[in-house]
Amino acid sequence: MLRKIRFPALLILIAALLVAVGYWNIRPESFMQVPAASTAGQPEIDFYVINSRTVQYQPDGKRHYELTAEKMEHIAATDMSLLTRPDLLAYRGTELPWHVTSERGEVGPQGQEVELIDQVRVERTDAKGRPTIITTSRLTVFPEKDYAQTRQPVRIEAANGVTTATGMNAYLNEGRMLLLSNVRGQHELR
Repeated sequence: MLRKIRFPALLILIAALLVAVGYWNIRPESFMQVPAASTAGQPEIDFYVINSRTVQYQPDGKRHYELTAEKMEHIAATDMSLLTRPDLLAYRGTELPWHVTSERGEVGPQGQEVELIDQVRVERTDAKGRPTIITTSRLTVFPEKDYAQTRQPVRIEAANGVTTATGMNAYLNEGRMLLLSNVRGQHELR
């Protein structure tokens, strides 16, 4: 009879030992810990600005440009800034600015290169009141070189007609644009 009691008692003891080991390895507290958020692939933003406005002046005191954005985020590792809805008035010392807008923008280190992305619109009215509007999906601007380029389709609306092309190099100081391919134009003679 003692043998009959020993076997079930031994099984109960082994079962209790397994439960204790299982509890020790899987504690209820471990289910309450929040896993660390994964930031793989996400840039580390060291600061951001809401409704930013920047004005830069030339050495002679004339406005060089005025830039506003709904949001600006700075990435520490690359020294890049991400802009949401940038809006730029580029005076370059004149009273008739170029007005540049887009949905997003990326400004490289020291502002050497600016990438405008999605619904890019560049417009200017000359001294005679004639508007020029350039639209594209992406435009890279090199501010210090007064140069801009795109490899995307571009549309240029001017007072005398509309020109479309794929790709453009714009030499802003010279007021010259080089259209790269598939150039089509519809112009009015006056």
